[in-house]
Amino acid sequence: MTVRTRFAPSPTGPLHIGGVRTALFNYLYSRHTGGEFLLRIEDTDRERSTEAATQGIIDSLDWLGLDRDGQTVFQSTRMSRHAEIARELLAKGKAYYCFCTPEELEREREQARAEKRVWRYDGRWRDRDPSEAPAGVAPVIRVKAEREGETVLEDLVQGPVRVANAELDDMIILRSDGSPTYNHSVVVDDHDMAITHVIRGDDHLTNTFRQLQVYRAMGWEPPRFAHIPLIHGADGAKLSKRHGAQFALEFREQGILPEALCNYLMRLGWSHGDLEVVGREEAIRLFDIVDVNRGASRMDYAKLLNLNGIYIRQADDDRLAKNVLERLAHRTDLSLGSIAAARVRALMPALKERAKTLVELADSAAFLARVVPLPMEPKAAAALTAEARLLLREVGAALTDTDFSIPAIDAALRSLAERKGLKLGQVAQPLRAALTGSTVSPGIDATLAALGREEALARITAASA
Repeated sequence: MTVRTRFAPSPTGPLHIGGVRTALFNYLYSRHTGGEFLLRIEDTDRERSTEAATQGIIDSLDWLGLDRDGQTVFQSTRMSRHAEIARELLAKGKAYYCFCTPEELEREREQARAEKRVWRYDGRWRDRDPSEAPAGVAPVIRVKAEREGETVLEDLVQGPVRVANAELDDMIILRSDGSPTYNHSVVVDDHDMAITHVIRGDDHLTNTFRQLQVYRAMGWEPPRFAHIPLIHGADGAKLSKRHGAQFALEFREQGILPEALCNYLMRLGWSHGDLEVVGREEAIRLFDIVDVNRGASRMDYAKLLNLNGIYIRQADDDRLAKNVLERLAHRTDLSLGSIAAARVRALMPALKERAKTLVELADSAAFLARVVPLPMEPKAAAALTAEARLLLREVGAALTDTDFSIPAIDAALRSLAERKGLKLGQVAQPLRAALTGSTVSPGIDATLAALGREEALARITAASA
């Protein structure tokens, strides 16, 4: 048997981080087993589904590197197939027309709420002849749910879950306007797509028991189910805007690397000993859905940032430089071009050592694209005292005759400090302010080398005037 999993989001908004983890678990499990990972867009809610949301989902999955097998399935194109199966169930005697009006059922629901009891449809049209139907009422089609015994779900994450069949009413599978309901469409699509494992949030657990009624009525073998816990905020409450970023592309904008986010989400509810940093190939080798925990997970943004910093330090410098330049491109206070790009690439090995996000990385690299005279942060301006300016003139003179390699720069600065009876840091701090406009930068020798002789000396001259 070839394992086939699917991710089936509704395109009514941005892809939520909980959906990202669901997609990731489906992807990892399919790849771990040598199977296939499919995408189905459940866009039957035509009023709320948008093309922008659909594209956002696809862009999110592409950014995360969750490649899919086969063509994307759009549920809205399969509504005639869903209706066909509903009518087949009707012909088999496994479903029936129900002529209750919406107003009639709503009155019963209101009465049940007033009496503080659970309302379930009582199946009054289950065995009645349609010839008894009131005039002018368009019927729905309901599946005949089993009434005796219980339904047992052997969930791959939750373990055995039991529901008495008496608690499951005859759900509607085709509305009076001929449109299929969610729980019916999902079953037909999963069957036709030969899905073997349905991995989704545990908020779908109730839906699963209703969907199993359709599988049984059609005589279809249901897939294996794995209901994973939801993601909560650090305080245990439902994850919301007040906790931090919620959507996949928000994390991208905030400078999180996709591999760091996937690593973090994989470890959110799944573990393998003390292993924290898990690359994609190792993740595929190790991941098994049965190892996912049953309890809800809590989003820890600080931990994600620390992990992202690790991935930034391991990332390819050319890739990071390209991303930084793209982030700086919209700024009007910088002069970007091939010279600035070369500086960013040259200093990237040092710049990335301290950054936890690509946003931080871009901010720390911005000085490389500034033009003289540099804007000065207050602390940097304070460091450029009259005495410091005099020192900078000597620094400029000492550097003029070097070849501007890092070893030569380091030797020249150390020699000057020794002649002046100063510590190297006493020379480096005003020099850093002159070169960057701030008091923080990578090593001063690497910074000088990245700027190059002409630019570095121009900045030193401007700051010492």
